[in-house]
Amino acid sequence: MSTERAPPIIDFSSFYGEDPTAKQSLIQQVRSACETFGFFQIINHRIPESLQQDILKQSEQFFELPLEIKEKYNKDIGGFNRGYERLRAQNFEKKAEGDLKEGYYFGTHLALDHPYVVQRKINLGPNKYPEDVADPERFKMTADSYFKAVEKLAHDILNVLAATLGLDENFFQDYIDTPIAILRLLHYPPQPADASPDERGIGAHTDFGGITILLQDMIGGLQVWNRDNSTWVDVKPLEGALVVNLGNMMMRWTNDRYVSNLHRVINKTGQERYSVPFFFSGNPEFVVKCLPSCEDVMNGAKYPPVSVEEWITGRYADTYGAADDKKAIKDLSAHASNAYA
Repeated sequence: MSTERAPPIIDFSSFYGEDPTAKQSLIQQVRSACETFGFFQIINHRIPESLQQDILKQSEQFFELPLEIKEKYNKDIGGFNRGYERLRAQNFEKKAEGDLKEGYYFGTHLALDHPYVVQRKINLGPNKYPEDVADPERFKMTADSYFKAVEKLAHDILNVLAATLGLDENFFQDYIDTPIAILRLLHYPPQPADASPDERGIGAHTDFGGITILLQDMIGGLQVWNRDNSTWVDVKPLEGALVVNLGNMMMRWTNDRYVSNLHRVINKTGQERYSVPFFFSGNPEFVVKCLPSCEDVMNGAKYPPVSVEEWITGRYADTYGAADDKKAIKDLSAHASNAYA
C-alpha cells in the first residue's frame, strides 16, 4: 500500500441536503474514516472562509505582542484555564524541553453564578479576552463567532457519527448540553535548522475528548500515523477545509471500533505556523459507557463507564506534569499501542 495514503477529504454538503443516497454515502465515508485513520478533512461545511481567515488573522496579531503583554493574560490567572499558554508549556513525548508552540484558550462561556462554575467543573467559566490587540472588540467578536460556528458544526458531525453507529439522531443531545469545549489559538514558531531531531511543534499524541475540529493555515506540518504501513503522512492543508479527528473518549465509547490516532506537528518550513483546534468533550456530568452495538460478543466492554469530567481531568494531569512523568509516558504508550495495533 502506498505510503502516501492520507486521511480522506469528505464533502459534507449532503448533510444539509435532501438526497438520501448522498447522505448515506456521507455516512459510509465517515464510518470508513473513523475505522481506519480516525482522521478526515471536510469541505462544504458552512463555516465561511472569511471567518476562518479572520480568526487566523486575530490569532497572528495576538501572538505578535511582546511576551510581557501576553503573560498578562496567562491562563493560570483567574482559575478557569482561559487565556495565554506560554511556549513549551506542554511536553507530549518527554524527549525535548517542551513542545515548540504557544497558545490561547477559550471555552464555553459561563457566568460566575452558573452552577457548573460554582461547582468548579473543569474548563467551564468566563472567557478572558485580550485588550492589548489592535482592535479588542473585533478580536472578541471574531473569537465568539468562530466558537459558535464550530460548535454548531461539532453537533452536525456528531449527528453523522450517530448514524454511522446505528444510533438515534438525538443520541448525543445530553452529551452536547453545556459542554466542555475548548478553542485554542496556536502559534508554532519555525524550528531552528540546527534543532534536535526530537524537536516537535507538538509531540506525538492522541486527543483527549470526543472530537476535534482543526483549522490550519497553508504552511503545513501536521502529520498523522498511518497504521497500515507504519509511516507518518502529511495532512496537506486545503483552502477552506477543516480537519476532523476522533479523541480517546470516542475510541473508548466505541470499544476501540473507532480510532483515536497519533498525530504530531513538525514545522521545518522556516515560517510561522498558525492553527485553531476546537476540542469538543461534552457535558462534564455525562457518563461515557460502551455503546451496546460496539460491545464484543464474547468479552463485552473493554472499559468501565467514566464521566466526561473524570476523563478529561486525568488527561490534563498527565500532559501538563501534574502527574508523575512515568505515568504520563505509560499513558501515552498505552494510547500509542492502541493506535499501532
